[in-house]
Amino acid sequence: MGFLATPARRRVLFTAYYFVEGAPIGFLWWSLPSVLQAQGVGPERIGALLGWLVLPWALKWLWAPLVDLLQGPAWTLRGWIGAAQVGMVLSLAPLLLDAQFLRSDLLVACLCAHAMFAATQDAAIDALMIRTTTPAERGQLAGWMQVGMLTGRSLLGGGALLVLPRLGERAIVLALLLVVAAGLGLLALYRAPLPARDASTTRARDLAAHLRAALARRTTWIGLAFAALAGAGFEALGAFAGPVLTELAGGKTDVAGRFFLTHAVLAMAAGGVAGGWLTDRLGPRRGTVLAGLFLGAATLATSAALGLGLADGAQALVPWLTAAYVAIGWFTAASYALFMSWTDERLGATQFSAYMGATNLCEAWAAAAAGRMIPRLGHATTFGALSGIGLLALALTALARPRGSGARELRRT
Repeated sequence: MGFLATPARRRVLFTAYYFVEGAPIGFLWWSLPSVLQAQGVGPERIGALLGWLVLPWALKWLWAPLVDLLQGPAWTLRGWIGAAQVGMVLSLAPLLLDAQFLRSDLLVACLCAHAMFAATQDAAIDALMIRTTTPAERGQLAGWMQVGMLTGRSLLGGGALLVLPRLGERAIVLALLLVVAAGLGLLALYRAPLPARDASTTRARDLAAHLRAALARRTTWIGLAFAALAGAGFEALGAFAGPVLTELAGGKTDVAGRFFLTHAVLAMAAGGVAGGWLTDRLGPRRGTVLAGLFLGAATLATSAALGLGLADGAQALVPWLTAAYVAIGWFTAASYALFMSWTDERLGATQFSAYMGATNLCEAWAAAAAGRMIPRLGHATTFGALSGIGLLALALTALARPRGSGARELRRT
């Protein structure tokens, strides 16, 4: 089975896949807000735009059942991943025709279409991961996946901010297209196993039965609520870290660019890998709670630094943000492992996509809320209030129960 045959090879494959996912997200979530801030766009509009672009990710559970349902010898998860990547390329290509696409109405339409395909790709990759991994490796795997994601974000997030004035907007689009197209080459490295099913029933009946069972479990609903609330503080901080640094730097994006190119990526990668390793030893629930407490403390400390004037310049804020991003890396790896433990592998695309969709919904509402709150309350109070919501959400983990069946061992074909 090639790059799905051993834990080490699986780490390489899924790290590469998350690099492909991270590059477009880096431009949208890190570069674009900073560029818009430098052009004088207000926080309300920035927050609203980010909220709209995240919605396809938040709603991907609506079509994720098709990924679980429509599979066969001629159309496996590899087919879904490849088709989604082709769609990602085609949806971005029209931007090459407009040298000033950041100020074009074409931008939102292309990015929303791209997000639809990217969310579908994500659902298929996550389904493949859940089907072919064991619980004991998932914390570390989630950490390495974050390394891939963050490397992509670094190059097309912070790196884009640094080269955009010299190379122009179309060069960034071309780089995005090349990264996504390179993802198609990964299809040759593995064969995707088919889902297990009862030969006496149809695949549709199997899926419906598993969905009913999942919806009847209390843990499913608690997981969705946790995913939609727990990241509120860091999602708001992440959405407006670039604009805050740009504002503190007098409208220049160079500090934000360097932060997202190096500090944010290295911090999240270190937090993800180390935190994933620790989570595998503590268990996903305990690891997530500890990571959430650390994250809440780091986000509140950053808010306090802004409110008390401890970070009176862009460069002075970087150490506070760096600590927060270490915590974000750990919390992301731990919470992904937790969501995997709450997922029936037969619903790998559907159920895990629902959890991930809820985290994306958290991004959408937290960014939009922060955009409306900042002009009235300021950055410090806004980040502090939303961090409080995230800390309160940690209590939900005590009410959930992990799936007892665990995950099936890797099927070798």
